[in-house]
Amino acid sequence: MRLKMGLNLTRNYSQNFNLVKRRKKIIKFIIIHYTGMKSEQKALKKLCDRRSKVSSHYFIKNSGEVINLVPDLYEAWHAGKSKWKKIVSLNKYSIGIEISNPGHEYGYKFFSSKQLFSLRKLLKYLIKNYKIKLENILGHSDIAPHRKKDPGEKFPWRELAKKKLCKWHNLSINELKKFREVDISKKNKKLFLTNLSVIGYSVSEKMKFEKKNSYIISAFQRRFRQDLINGTIDKECFLISKKLAKI
Repeated sequence: MRLKMGLNLTRNYSQNFNLVKRRKKIIKFIIIHYTGMKSEQKALKKLCDRRSKVSSHYFIKNSGEVINLVPDLYEAWHAGKSKWKKIVSLNKYSIGIEISNPGHEYGYKFFSSKQLFSLRKLLKYLIKNYKIKLENILGHSDIAPHRKKDPGEKFPWRELAKKKLCKWHNLSINELKKFREVDISKKNKKLFLTNLSVIGYSVSEKMKFEKKNSYIISAFQRRFRQDLINGTIDKECFLISKKLAKI
């Protein structure tokens, strides 16, 4: 199978999807995952095993080969319990892309150039075909921060944004570093969490900075401040959140 963008696909359909076909216009999101398993072959097998009850629409191998596991117009089971802005359970509204990578538990590594080449081609096609907004291209950790870390801090969000394949801020990285680990007022910490809510994260209304929201802060950092993930709000994070909330 060949997409219009010039990407070759292999079909290897999973049994794990909802049988009711969905309308094209209901697809609003693309969710990016890593497999988080030691073996690429075992990960692919799991995504096709009825007993696992998980799947995705696409699987990108280490070689860059892309496998179509579930047709786009059927709901795959990749997001699980999830929320973004006011939308709960994103499976219904999204296309899931799994990228082979052992993840944080089994020796997390940078994604290969072949994988990223294929991902860029696939994203271009999906964005065009389903009119996906760039702010709706998300990581699993964005929509399920209490459970997930993928695709993680080694995933090149900034580089994808340069090619208009996801959302990013336009602040200077070098300038931002001056504000790293600089404390801010309690008022601005609350404003930071408000900004995260505007961006789309499911922030706890109780504003418990060090507990429940620390997972969300870490998810934000994995996405937008990748070289320091500590679950703590500082001025650098605040400035990034402020910018993103306005875009």
